[in-house]
Amino acid sequence: MGAPKKIVYVYVKGGAPLEHVFPRIAGCGELHVLALTPLPTTAQDEWRPVCASVTDLHTDERGEALVELVAKHAEALGADAVLTMSEFAVLLVAHVAERLGLKGGGPGLVRARDKRLMRGTWEAAGVPIPRFRRVDSEADLAAAMTDLRPPLLLKPAWGAGSVAQLVLDTPADVAPAWRRVAAALELGSRAGMNELHAPDTDRDLLVEEIIGGSTEGWYDGPGYGDYVSVEGIVADGVYHPLCITGKLPAIPPFTEVASTLPSVLPVPVQRHLEAVSRAAVDALGLGTCGTHTEIKLGPDGAVAIIETGARFAGLMVTGQIETVFGIDPIATLVRELLGEPVEYPPAMLVEGDRAAASLAVIPTDARGVPWRTNPRWLPGEVDWSALLSPGSTATQVRAFAMEEGVPVPDYDPSGGSRNWLGVFVVDAVGADELLADCNAVLNGLEAELGRVGGT
Repeated sequence: MGAPKKIVYVYVKGGAPLEHVFPRIAGCGELHVLALTPLPTTAQDEWRPVCASVTDLHTDERGEALVELVAKHAEALGADAVLTMSEFAVLLVAHVAERLGLKGGGPGLVRARDKRLMRGTWEAAGVPIPRFRRVDSEADLAAAMTDLRPPLLLKPAWGAGSVAQLVLDTPADVAPAWRRVAAALELGSRAGMNELHAPDTDRDLLVEEIIGGSTEGWYDGPGYGDYVSVEGIVADGVYHPLCITGKLPAIPPFTEVASTLPSVLPVPVQRHLEAVSRAAVDALGLGTCGTHTEIKLGPDGAVAIIETGARFAGLMVTGQIETVFGIDPIATLVRELLGEPVEYPPAMLVEGDRAAASLAVIPTDARGVPWRTNPRWLPGEVDWSALLSPGSTATQVRAFAMEEGVPVPDYDPSGGSRNWLGVFVVDAVGADELLADCNAVLNGLEAELGRVGGT
């Protein structure tokens, strides 16, 4: 038996929590962590013991200079694989892997980071997308209000987590939106939500038509949002879709609150969406990486691809896949990067053993109505059995936990994931119970917090 293979994980903010990710990577080899931004102290009693080494390399270098730094570190360790789960580091890691001759996302990965390139690639390939325009100035934004059909969504080309996304309905919205997006981008920058390989991209923006979504004809009943995501892995250029993740309706403008598994869409519909996601991912020309493809559902069976990330979904979606389908996506990708034999399902998985959700609690109810009070955040004192179905559990994810005892802030429509008070994994016996549980928490937690801790 030979020496364990060495895996370098490049850490920056983003992705699933380290206490979930690191043990699964370490099960495939010797885990060496290179932290480009400060590591979280939360749950480090769970993730630090599985690391063979942890190196802090906090640097202001970006672009090729940073590629060189990371590549030298990985080469000195004798790395057999290098990876990250963060949206903001996937392009950097792809370049590092290419520099070292290791498997990685490949040169096409930039098309999965810059949403302007992504849209252009899909437009040329005939993949259904919203109409869009690149926006480099306030004048560009004003022109787009004429060229495109409002309402429009203004968004960062390199962003994630719905941060700094704003809706424009009329030309009068242009000037205030331009000011607000600058302020929101600055807040995101301070929170460490910056692209590492392509510097000075914070003000790279695009604007696109908001496609009229509809769940009519898609779902057999109410309660789900008009968009889904397809989770998958690309291995040496071959796309392997794993499953479809359902969503609760987003909170305006586009703050996600829950990702649910398994999908309750009819199986023929899931197979159609599987094919649509394949066309989108194949067009990007990726090498080896995780994928997360978001699809908007429209009336009369119409669909539009929102975006594809060259990484796994955030929150606890990879853990949900384990719970529901018995597949560990993280370990599967690591083995693929190491060049080990990997077996994939012959087709995307549609039936599961249980149901699970990543539920991001924000200070609104399930319809998006902001909380009327600012109770103290004391989730540990809430009687969760009063909100959940029999047999269901809600477990707070330590990595996303807001400080306990402080007043809940008001909802910020441009804040995206910065509105999260806490993230919970909700586990239920079935999809119907899971949907009821998620809505019960969103609609009832304000009152429960007020009961246990006051305002």
